[in-house]
Amino acid sequence: MGIRIIQLIAADERFALAAAIDRAGHPKIGEDAGVAAGVDRLGVSISTELGSQPVDVMIDFSLPPGALRIADVCAARGIPLVVGTTGFEPADKARIEAHANRIAVLISPNMSKAVNLLMRLVRQAAHALGPDDCEVAIVERHHRTKKDAPSGTALKLADQVGRPVDVHALRQGDCPGEHTVIFGLMGETLELSHRAANRDGFARGALDAARFLAGKSAGLYSVDDWLGSRS
Repeated sequence: MGIRIIQLIAADERFALAAAIDRAGHPKIGEDAGVAAGVDRLGVSISTELGSQPVDVMIDFSLPPGALRIADVCAARGIPLVVGTTGFEPADKARIEAHANRIAVLISPNMSKAVNLLMRLVRQAAHALGPDDCEVAIVERHHRTKKDAPSGTALKLADQVGRPVDVHALRQGDCPGEHTVIFGLMGETLELSHRAANRDGFARGALDAARFLAGKSAGLYSVDDWLGSRS
């Protein structure tokens, strides 16, 4: 995700890369971020720490420990933060959300605009069909190296249903992400699905969310705030 976001930043004059941060011991530490991403030099070295350079907004796609660390740094520096990381324990997510009293924070398990529209459609379908008319199941598939199962997106989709849901997680190959919500009725089935062909939808959505959040006053912002601003 970091590589793709850097590539998209380099191709879009609305953005400028201010910092590129990765874990200690990563083989690309010290390398120009643009070169590491396969584009022209951007004059920003990959580092383990955020320096003193001005940053308008930070995007985090890492693991929970890394997200917690960068959230603390952003709160101390007054930098708005978009978090696309998943797999948080409730207490860890609450720790990041608590920073919203100092900075603008937007957390979503999925930054794809199409997936977030799927969330709305699932919520509408669950309300219209009602708990007595159907059973609901969610099937999600991701690449074999994804750490959390079920995915954060699947769990949020289940929340939209508002009643018990069977969630099935598959980890296979290099699949960037597939989610299907199945409403099983007597004599018919309704399926609502999203399939990612690559990671561009997530990366472009994260950049769009960052543009929305930059300059915002402190507070916890939702995906509905972000997408509602586009209407």
